[in-house]
Amino acid sequence: MTSIEKMNIGVIGCGKISSIYLQILQTFDILNITACADLDMERARTQARSFHIPRVLHVEELLADPEIELVVNLTIPSAHAEVGLATIAAGKALYNEKPLALTREQGHQLLAAAQTQGVRVGCAPDTFLGSGLQTCRKLIDQGLIGTPVAANAFMMSHGAESWHPNPDFYYQPGGGPLFDMGPYYLTALINLLGPIQRVTGTAKITFPERIITSEPKYGTKISVNTPTHIAGVMDFVGGAVGVLVTSFDVWSHQLPRIEIYGTDGTLSVPDPNTFGGPVRLRRAGENDWRDIPLTHGYTTNSRGIGIADMAYALRAGQPHRASGALAYHVLDSMQAILEASTEGRHIVLTSTCSRPEPLPSGTLETAWSDDNENH
Repeated sequence: MTSIEKMNIGVIGCGKISSIYLQILQTFDILNITACADLDMERARTQARSFHIPRVLHVEELLADPEIELVVNLTIPSAHAEVGLATIAAGKALYNEKPLALTREQGHQLLAAAQTQGVRVGCAPDTFLGSGLQTCRKLIDQGLIGTPVAANAFMMSHGAESWHPNPDFYYQPGGGPLFDMGPYYLTALINLLGPIQRVTGTAKITFPERIITSEPKYGTKISVNTPTHIAGVMDFVGGAVGVLVTSFDVWSHQLPRIEIYGTDGTLSVPDPNTFGGPVRLRRAGENDWRDIPLTHGYTTNSRGIGIADMAYALRAGQPHRASGALAYHVLDSMQAILEASTEGRHIVLTSTCSRPEPLPSGTLETAWSDDNENH
């Protein structure tokens, strides 16, 4: 394999999610973490020490650094657009943590600014690049369940106030189960079935107030300002009908994460917030489910694989998989589901995206090697 020049990256946002990113990003040969930044400089210094990052900078300093080509934005959702726009204005490629932004207006502004500046936008989640969902993608593409007819997806829990140290933002606009966890499920479904054509839905706030039972804010009350139980229905461009239920109001359930129903069988899809299996298949006429061996790499938590894929794509002048267009289509779908509930109607989406290219089996390095037939 021809040697590919490393890409210098900077990380903005050193909160809870940053640890797994900083750990995994250092496993990809193409990436070089040169600096991190946070509004809380001590938090940034702590992460820099833990992950041997050479420099701790203020956000403005990181964005002004000419050596940094790509910025990973791990700030809270309400800051995604502001930090993202500043990154783009600095002429750097941007990879946002999900969601892309709080509203489609902000998301559109990000993509338009990136096009004007001639830089790329990527966005989490990248779990669809993991072994479990890539194995499912391969089975569907090979026709093992025939033509997809329908899909059901469920993300049900009782919220984050029992375990997250700062759960407040989960219950504000841009949070809630749909904007927090919906991107994993919608991104997985779009990867498997293609883009969405129209949506409808119903959304409600069940408990107007929550009490934090985690430390350090035990006993603090949270006012809930975003729906916490949302049921959406999606018509996919390819003809399949999907149901997505996301909830922070459910104590327990026995529902699947995702199932895809085809003309020739049913596919049981693993948790889209993970990278591994299990993957299970039951074809028409078979008497029982069977476990399908995983066909791809990245079975454990590999958050950051989408960033590495983006870096390889930038070096090769090829499209990256966890793209801004995909993230904007997910954002558009989520906002439309909430609007459909308020307005009592179906909403035809104005956005679309290409179905991401599947990963070949093996490593990213293999996928992006010079002799790979896909590139």
